[in-house]
Amino acid sequence: MCLLVLRQIPDTFQKILYIAGGLFVLYLSYGAYKSWRDFESQFSILESDAKQSVLKAALVNLLAPGAYIFWSLVTGPILIAGWRETPAFGIAFMLGFYITFVLGLMLIIFLFGAMQNLGQKVRRTLVGMSAFALFCFGLYQLWLGIGIQ
Repeated sequence: MCLLVLRQIPDTFQKILYIAGGLFVLYLSYGAYKSWRDFESQFSILESDAKQSVLKAALVNLLAPGAYIFWSLVTGPILIAGWRETPAFGIAFMLGFYITFVLGLMLIIFLFGAMQNLGQKVRRTLVGMSAFALFCFGLYQLWLGIGIQ
């Protein structure tokens, strides 16, 4: 679906997606910064906070055009080329991609779950690093959207 839609939208819409995504990531960066600044030794996630985190992650994925660009410019042509040779190649590519993707996400979840046992200083440092990384990524998204290239 991404391949069909992205080939028909104007470049201006792509820039709007970059700007919207960049602003949202900067908002997330500010939230992470506040968590780092106000870090408490008895850090716990409430159920409502966990639901908000999932919602924020979904919004980042929706607003950030990276996935759309990735599928339209990189992965999409590979998929189409494989499908043209034989549908089995296209299906094998998709299965291989998603199996690798899901296993990678499972590894990340496992690693972050294990980091809870590393202590408060390490966790606070990781929150600060996350805030900085989000800030840089948000600025990069804005840079791409504004067109300073």
